[in-house]
Amino acid sequence: MRKYFRGGLAALTGALIATSAVLVPTANAAPQQDPDTAKLAGALTTQKITWEECTFPGVAEETVKKFKTVKGLACATVQVPRDWHNPADGNTIGIRVSKTETAYKGTSRQGIALVNPGGPGGSGLPWGAAMALRTPVLAGQYDFIGFDPRGVGLSTPLTCSYTVPNSTDVNVLNKAKVDGCLENPLTKFITTEQTTYDMDFIRVLLGEKKTSYIGYSYGTWLGTWYATVFPNKVHRMLLDSAVDASQTTLENTWDLQPRTRDRQFQDALLPYMARNNATYAQGTDPMEIRRNWEKAGGTREFIGQLFVAWFVIPAMYDTTQYPTAASAVSAVIGAGTTGTDSEKVEQLVSKMLATPGLTDENKAFIAKGKQNALAAIAKKERVAVKATTAAAEVETWDATFEAIRCQDGQWNQNLHYWNYWLADLTVNAPFIAPFMSTPLCAYWQTKNSKPAPDKKTFPRILMAQAELDAATAYEGGLATAKYLPNAKLISVDNEGSHGLFPYNTDCLDDPVVFYFQTGATPRKQFTGCQGVPLPNEDKTFEVGGKLTNGKIKIKMITPAVKEANKIVKDLLSGSSTAPADESGMPANL
Repeated sequence: MRKYFRGGLAALTGALIATSAVLVPTANAAPQQDPDTAKLAGALTTQKITWEECTFPGVAEETVKKFKTVKGLACATVQVPRDWHNPADGNTIGIRVSKTETAYKGTSRQGIALVNPGGPGGSGLPWGAAMALRTPVLAGQYDFIGFDPRGVGLSTPLTCSYTVPNSTDVNVLNKAKVDGCLENPLTKFITTEQTTYDMDFIRVLLGEKKTSYIGYSYGTWLGTWYATVFPNKVHRMLLDSAVDASQTTLENTWDLQPRTRDRQFQDALLPYMARNNATYAQGTDPMEIRRNWEKAGGTREFIGQLFVAWFVIPAMYDTTQYPTAASAVSAVIGAGTTGTDSEKVEQLVSKMLATPGLTDENKAFIAKGKQNALAAIAKKERVAVKATTAAAEVETWDATFEAIRCQDGQWNQNLHYWNYWLADLTVNAPFIAPFMSTPLCAYWQTKNSKPAPDKKTFPRILMAQAELDAATAYEGGLATAKYLPNAKLISVDNEGSHGLFPYNTDCLDDPVVFYFQTGATPRKQFTGCQGVPLPNEDKTFEVGGKLTNGKIKIKMITPAVKEANKIVKDLLSGSSTAPADESGMPANL
């Protein structure tokens, strides 16, 4: 089985003020020249860097102890221009960086490799040490570098404030939130493009001619942007669990996400429960399990939403946690709970913990999920109390996620489109539809868009994508592999985890390691690998689509999903169940 050492790949989400430094090549144009960040930064290039012991807020103490065993681990805050398109204005921000010194000295050393775990807004600071532990073979040749991107963690953060309007109209509320954020002078500089310049400047400050890179999830968008703007500075690059970088915005990636979550739930998790009926006692027919789930209220009820949000969806990021997700679904179907929402959570979690065969990791996962669910209930109650007060309140929120995904390229601004989008989800993705709402990007205007890669200079890169990835759809990764020049894709059939390398199979790991050691990618553009068995199973079962010529052919609405959607429609046609109150639920899953 795989040994996972994940550090927030979930969670699962621009700002070019000017584009003068980004060259979008035409068919007859000469190959682009990379921007010179050393020259742009001026006196900042000679800044003194003070390396010190690292702290990793939010990371478990035991994990931090493991990180500190990595050779040469140290952290520093470096100053970068706030606006790389106008660095002479004198405004700077801090970027927190971690370094390791694991590479052997001499000719075997390949240089540095930056790592980003995703988001947008995920802390990458721990990921230098994390990658050194995850892949010790490569750590002998690379010094892995972690960093908190601008707006994140221990780098200069982005927080926004707004006065809550006296209105229940979601459009009024969302627009007030966006308008308030745009009043912060830092907001327009928290973008992927500005971060790519920060990355290159880290390379400069560390005295390296080139940099390698490993990016997961949103980190693949960041890596694609870096390779487009700084193609001649890329040594090796792995894009793992890719967003749809064939598009000029992130909208399509988030448009696919609700459907991919419905797909994994129906095509992978419920069949897993059916095969393991001896453990979960919900029958051997996935469709019957789905029918009973919907009869119990499913995600149309607040309790069902809680358990999907904090147990099921997180397990879709790491399928070694399928036993916890299955136990959550089984507990909700069995229900029979009484009392307050908090008391119901306690009762259902007790049922989950009684599931046979749970590992210590599963139990820790459940404990964390319970904590999050109870916190969501407390937030829901606070929101209800606030709704009874007349005085306007000022709310402050961490805005990096929204600022980046909304400012990297213009999303659809037609609210009628989003109303149609939501209505469509209630029919074609009813499992996740109750969580969805009009995104803030529908109210956020920007003139930015991702530049196109230059076929003459874009580096040779490697990609990895799971068939049933629920956060970044396989379809988006495939589109990216076809779009990017010199990209090779390794597809993993019958796998749903988000973030694959290291996967602990020769089929996936060997080509990645060989590429980072030699620069050679697989001969064919598409390579297919088989997923590993799920927990407590000794073989891999065929689900979803079919692997053909290295690519997986799969429909977004598979026959199983179509049948499940009909079950929901039939039940709702005679149901009087009121829509669940979503107050306090996480806005971005």
